[in-house]
Amino acid sequence: MKALPDGGRRFLIGKAMLLVTGLVAAVFLCVLNGNRAEAESPGLPASVKAENEGSAKEGAKPGYEELKGRWRRPDGGYIIEIMNVDATGKMDAAYFNPKPINVSKAEATREGSSTKVFIELRDTGYPGSTYTLTYDPQGDQLKGVYFQAVMQQKFEVVLFRIR
Repeated sequence: MKALPDGGRRFLIGKAMLLVTGLVAAVFLCVLNGNRAEAESPGLPASVKAENEGSAKEGAKPGYEELKGRWRRPDGGYIIEIMNVDATGKMDAAYFNPKPINVSKAEATREGSSTKVFIELRDTGYPGSTYTLTYDPQGDQLKGVYFQAVMQQKFEVVLFRIR
């Protein structure tokens, strides 16, 4: 067998590397498409499909997506806006009366089948006032107690979704 010149060896090595890279890419695409086909397969049980869909939403927990939106208290026009809820229940929320009031803490939790919301306000005139609410899916409302820290009084409140 005759030895190849340096240029010939490099050419063969380059071709071999290109072939191996192509094979690795093809295997990766087959595995990726196989997983996608499994997730979209109509033969999968509903629980598996739901699990696949749930994992696609960035860590969203059941019921937390329902909290997103603007909520209004009809007894004064106070507004709570929930922009996002992460997997740990930490919420990005804002409060308006009608101007913005600082939200120092906002979180959602699950207690059994109930979704709870806690919001603490820390601003001028709001030194630790809180909302402790429960989401009512039938009425699409937030119901609970507003603690007015300055007066040290609790008020039963209902907030209605406005969008």
